Amino acid sequence: MTITDDPFAKFKAMQREAWSGFARLEGNTTPAAAELVRFAGVGHGQTVLDVACGTGVVAVTAARKGARVSGLDLTPPLLERARENASIAEVAIDFKEGDAEALPYPDASFDVVLSQFGHMFAPRPAVVTAEMLRVLKPGGRIAFSTWPPEHYMGRMFAFIARQAPPPPAGAPVPAPVGQWGDPNVVRERLGNAVTGLAFDRGMMFGASLSPRHSLLFFETTFGPLMKLVADFQSQPEKLEKLRAELTAIIAESVVDNQLRQHFLISRAIKA
Repeated sequence: MTITDDPFAKFKAMQREAWSGFARLEGNTTPAAAELVRFAGVGHGQTVLDVACGTGVVAVTAARKGARVSGLDLTPPLLERARENASIAEVAIDFKEGDAEALPYPDASFDVVLSQFGHMFAPRPAVVTAEMLRVLKPGGRIAFSTWPPEHYMGRMFAFIARQAPPPPAGAPVPAPVGQWGDPNVVRERLGNAVTGLAFDRGMMFGASLSPRHSLLFFETTFGPLMKLVADFQSQPEKLEKLRAELTAIIAESVVDNQLRQHFLISRAIKA
């Protein structure tokens, strides 16, 4: 499928632009990357693909374990930062610009396929799942980190989705991001294509002097919120209401100057 044939082409172009500022968040996601790589059992000499790799924190972590790593992402500025991170860490990683729903790799290319808070943004879960499993060798491991819908990030995504304007009539609607954080949904989506499905949970900690400090930080780094705030600039009352409601959601997860962000890790073996 070419990008012009993709019914979600416009949606993906918006994502590519929206996530260009994510690099400032990589410090928050770096410890979680190590948890994903450990849970996936990445080892020396294995071939590993990091899907929707962002700034490469998972890819670099896997490469430092001795794996032979490739990384793919839609957003050029994030790939630029990923290559810089790999250079600083003195590891060789093959980074490519590309679409998680159309992975540019042959069948059964990798021992391990990973994604940290990335593949879940693909608009069609069935398509991205099929692609990740297609490039995975039989007996290989797929593992990914996602946001549970009942915790902070899942609630934030759901709130932002409710505030966003509806898509134009007839336009395809992407699947909700938070569904990937539900073990029952993960089990259904992977289905009979895998065995040995297992789950773990972790928590990210971000410095937070106050909920309003965290809100301001996310307004300048977090793609979906950046777009929503930009859309509301001409509606100051609506924007202030948005900020007040988001601040309340954030406040529930701030403890001792730390913003606590629960996540789910899923792992399975390709049948």
